[in-house]
Amino acid sequence: MFDFSELGKKAKEAKKVLSTSSVLVRNEALKNIAEALEKHKRIIIDQNRIDVKNAEEKNVKSSLVDRLYLNEKRISSIAEGVLSVASLSDPVGLIDSGEIRPNGIRIVKTRVPLGVIGIIYEARPNVTADAAALCLKSGNAVILRGGSDAIYSNTVICNIMREAIAKAGLPEDCIQLVTDTSRETANLMMKANGYLDVLIPRGGAGLIKSVVENATVPVIETGTGNCHIYVDSSAELNMAVEIIDNAKTQRPGVCNACETILLHREIAEEILPKLKRTLDKHNVELRGCEITKMILGDCVKPATDEDYATEFLDYILAVKVVDNVYEAIDHIGKYSTGHSECIVTQSLAAAEEFQKQVDSAAVYVNASTRFTDGNEFGLGAEIGISTQKLHARGPMGLSELTTVKYLINGNGQIRN
Repeated sequence: MFDFSELGKKAKEAKKVLSTSSVLVRNEALKNIAEALEKHKRIIIDQNRIDVKNAEEKNVKSSLVDRLYLNEKRISSIAEGVLSVASLSDPVGLIDSGEIRPNGIRIVKTRVPLGVIGIIYEARPNVTADAAALCLKSGNAVILRGGSDAIYSNTVICNIMREAIAKAGLPEDCIQLVTDTSRETANLMMKANGYLDVLIPRGGAGLIKSVVENATVPVIETGTGNCHIYVDSSAELNMAVEIIDNAKTQRPGVCNACETILLHREIAEEILPKLKRTLDKHNVELRGCEITKMILGDCVKPATDEDYATEFLDYILAVKVVDNVYEAIDHIGKYSTGHSECIVTQSLAAAEEFQKQVDSAAVYVNASTRFTDGNEFGLGAEIGISTQKLHARGPMGLSELTTVKYLINGNGQIRN
């Protein structure tokens, strides 16, 4: 039986060194990681091809294989993300606030690492590097547990990173990978009180639900992305088509891809044929309401409540025609997972109402939902996108991987 305590003990020991290290050392480690990833591209690709081949033999859908796939360009992008994290300001030691009380006591609220972070994620080998980089920069040891679909890719990337940080004088065990991908290891991480300070699940609805319901360690919940785009009556239609096409087809297997579009009744008849011609280039399947079917015909499958509630992660798009912005907002309130929503409009009033009333982590006006990403938000990378409201919401970067410590200095004060 897998013994998680060994990893936990090593992480706690490594944390002692990492949490008190200088930002210069941590940045050197990150630069070493980026250089090593570039240097060992061929080895990473060779191992990744084993994962990809295994996924294809299991008939994993193409959009999910794409999330798994690595090439030289994607590895360079991962390395650039690590370097961008190195270039960010150090969150450790930042002062949130401070004051001198009437009795002379000086109180300072400062930022410190969370400690040991566990991350459970699925077939996204880029997460291995992104998560490790963010944890390293913020002074946290990390224990990574990826899915079986990416085990070869994750293992080689983790080994490369461990060797790179050791060259900077940090313990290799600042970064550890759980190589046993059985369900039992995930369950052990959920119950790893005393070893993990926080557990972050990153993946599909089933994984996140399991962690949230079963974990006894603190959890930061990252969310599934049932994202919406509403096209208002005043929208510039060519812009709307371009935004929808980007949000749906650029990478349909990611959480910030659009899953449902809502169209104002006044523009539905004009925009739907244009939209279909564009989406047909990617063989996108449309599942629509009765009005959508009336306009486009039998090529549209009838949409169900389940379709409107589904994160497809595929070339499938749900469509509904609505009477106004308020009906769109109500639909989003009913079906959204609280990730990312967009309104395409030329009306300032409609845009303001949409952003005020839609209760999601990221609410856009006239821009693709695909921008909900740590790198795009200037965070360097992201540990995940939180759809909860406590501690962190939206793309989680360095600041979200810290907590606070109060430093109190006096000169003999006692309480009456």
